[in-house]
Amino acid sequence: MEIDRTGLAAFLRRRRELLQPEDVGLPRGQRRRTSGLRREEVAALCHMSTDYYARLERERGPQPSEQMIASIAQGLHLSLSERDHLFRLAGHNPPDRGAAGDHISPGLLRIFDRLGDTPAEIVTELGETLRQSPLGVALTGDTTRYTGPARSIGYRWFTDPASRELYAREEHPLLSRMFASGLREIATLRGPGSRAAHYADLLLARSDEFRSLWSKHEVGIHPGQVKRFVHPEVGALELDCQRLLDPDQSHHLLVYTAAPGTESHDKLRLLSAIGTRWA
Repeated sequence: MEIDRTGLAAFLRRRRELLQPEDVGLPRGQRRRTSGLRREEVAALCHMSTDYYARLERERGPQPSEQMIASIAQGLHLSLSERDHLFRLAGHNPPDRGAAGDHISPGLLRIFDRLGDTPAEIVTELGETLRQSPLGVALTGDTTRYTGPARSIGYRWFTDPASRELYAREEHPLLSRMFASGLREIATLRGPGSRAAHYADLLLARSDEFRSLWSKHEVGIHPGQVKRFVHPEVGALELDCQRLLDPDQSHHLLVYTAAPGTESHDKLRLLSAIGTRWA
């Protein structure tokens, strides 16, 4: 496929003009004259330079990579159909849809963008973190930084002892069973060639604990609503975890809250002030 520079530029300009600052969690400001977002705002959302993005809108520059187009599609809050169209305009085949994809739906992003003062994250069905709110990073550290199988919290649980330090020790046996059980269900649902099946094979080769749990064929062990953390700065926290599912992409929005007046609520406020210095 060849890049359609004119079509790509027109599509990008139109999508940028349709987005308002509040749609992506940005303040509007008092001196805004631009219809929609500014180029520099879109560039920041897409994690690229303003000059690079501006050249695309002006039908200039090299053909953007698939990774760059995926970043633009997410930054512009495109739907899956719009994302696929953008890929074709840029001369690439669209990525697969469904559970293996990392593209977050606009609706889920709109909710997430309004949770800046709350611990929140968007994860795949395998526990791979796609987005975190600032307070989410302060709570659990930056879990978007991992690559490969280590992106999955279940994989890290059995291969990296440090990943368990954030969770109350009395919860560890149940969490181990839950991660093994969940991976078995997803691997069965997605099939032998799936990423879940691949992670299971890797863990069977690396972890005695996982092998023992896998041999029990447990399924249906789900997390409770209350999560017990042991934070290195503020200590023990008991937080309610609310889940919102996007069934098309099998992504979960997780929001952590504490009841007002509780010790955990006070610690969340303290954590907001401390920020991410430990992460």
